[in-house]
Amino acid sequence: MAERANPTRMELLKTKARIKLARKGHKLLKQKRDALIMEFFKILGKARDLRGELNERMKRAYRTLSKAQQQHSTFELEGVAAGMEKELGLEVHVRNIMGVRIPEITSQFEKKPYLEKGYSIIGTSAAIDAVVEDFEEALKIAITLAETETAIRRLILEIEKTKRRVNALEYVLLPKMEKQKMDITMRLEENERDSFVSLKVIKRRLEKEGAS
Repeated sequence: MAERANPTRMELLKTKARIKLARKGHKLLKQKRDALIMEFFKILGKARDLRGELNERMKRAYRTLSKAQQQHSTFELEGVAAGMEKELGLEVHVRNIMGVRIPEITSQFEKKPYLEKGYSIIGTSAAIDAVVEDFEEALKIAITLAETETAIRRLILEIEKTKRRVNALEYVLLPKMEKQKMDITMRLEENERDSFVSLKVIKRRLEKEGAS
């Protein structure tokens, strides 16, 4: 059984101050929750667009690869792939959204001349150049999609945590403190009535003793 608060004026003032602070925190948490939900749906829409774009780009890249396979052997294509630069040059920065750390990934992809792509142009064709370009574009989209989906997962976790805190304040802590305030108020009023009755009894007794 929970311990009852002392029925004093000081305790009543402290309880009222705690309620005021909890209501302010509840309001701020609701604002944070709503802002996070808005950001979530904005990023979710971006992720859907990126998934569609990536699917289309991959289809195009495989069509281009199929055409290249008609002109070059598998051995030649594997040789080109092996010679390609493997370092992506990724940089990860952090953006803060309402206390949530969202990664921002930037890559160092640049439009390099084909001589600097990492494979020899001797024995290759424009078909291979097209394959390389299409798969590079697909990789760029995939990196952006990875950044976006990571942001979505982190936002979901923070939204759930914030919702639990809002509900705890709204349905547990605030009702408990309101009840405590009511209990203290009622006990103070009861004590005041008892004191008033006691004073009247003492007054009548003094008056009776004075008259005798």
